[in-house]
Amino acid sequence: MNLLDLMTCLTPCVLEAGEKIMDVYYKDPKQELKNDGSPVTEADRASEKIILSSLKKLTPDVLIISEENSDSHFNPAEKNFFLVDPLDGTKEFLKKDGKGSFTVNIGLIKNNVPIMGIVYAPALNQIFFGAKNLGAWQIINGKRKKISIRTIKRDKTVAVVSASHKDIETTEWLKKQQITKTKSIGSSLKFCLIASGQADVYPRFGPTMEWDTAAGDAILRAAGGTVTNADFSKFYYGKHLYKNGPFIAWGDKNIKEVA
Repeated sequence: MNLLDLMTCLTPCVLEAGEKIMDVYYKDPKQELKNDGSPVTEADRASEKIILSSLKKLTPDVLIISEENSDSHFNPAEKNFFLVDPLDGTKEFLKKDGKGSFTVNIGLIKNNVPIMGIVYAPALNQIFFGAKNLGAWQIINGKRKKISIRTIKRDKTVAVVSASHKDIETTEWLKKQQITKTKSIGSSLKFCLIASGQADVYPRFGPTMEWDTAAGDAILRAAGGTVTNADFSKFYYGKHLYKNGPFIAWGDKNIKEVA
């Protein structure tokens, strides 16, 4: 199955997963704490069940690494594998702060590089998707438009930062780069804001997992951006236990010289 067909087939899947998430959202979601101290809800599990079922039918031979399926985290990476976060931004989901910055995420990795991603923000009714050599798109209220990163301007650089994980390293990095304009948002939407030309850079020094970043990373790369380690070296997938180190998501590739 080619990437365009795969994205088309997975769109109803993420919509269904998002519908289940919103069903729980409008009730009183009960949370549990996982071993790492992060919250998990009925919505995470319901969304994951839908996504895993669809992926197994569409691509039965492709490995799936999913956040809530902890057993999968010990599987070694293969040439092709999916990274799934059925509900990214669970803390924002539980806050019910009206921002709607929680997402459904499916990313496809090939040779350690993200080549396809879908991010759905059900509370915002927005879907972002993209694939290598095909480009990236955004669907808002059923209307589709192609998206791309914007050209960076020195005095107008906008950084997106985590809504739930602010740290000294990020503050110091922004100060060093003389970036004063920021947008705070949860989940993988940070990648999507850069991919759609609404922001320019996303520095992340705190801990993340590969399923947190794969889908958004793929969309950003498809839109003309890139992701590197904090030292500007290659950022790849399939690491030990699928743990990320510090990274920077960039829009305009010239930003490293401008910022």
